Amino acid sequence: MAEKAQIRGRPIKTLDDFWDAVAGPCGLPEWFGRNLDAWADTIQTRGISEVIDCHDVLVIHVDKQGLFASSDREARSLRRCFAGRQNRLVVRQLP
Repeated sequence: MAEKAQIRGRPIKTLDDFWDAVAGPCGLPEWFGRNLDAWADTIQTRGISEVIDCHDVLVIHVDKQGLFASSDREARSLRRCFAGRQNRLVVRQLP
């Protein structure tokens, strides 16, 4: 079973915007570190979010704009976090 976090349509220009967008749908605890290492642990190692842990695969859908349209260091690092079999980042072109 896959958990789908739909954050398309939300303006995500920074990593802080991304953390704000995924915190609720992904059930991130208040103490979540809001950094790429913490995110990689959450989606790859599991054991941090009950919402993510109860699904085989996490799929996050975003629009190709803001952070996801850029190729800066933070954007590349975030995309690399989704390299596992248990998680996918789907970046959609805007119509």
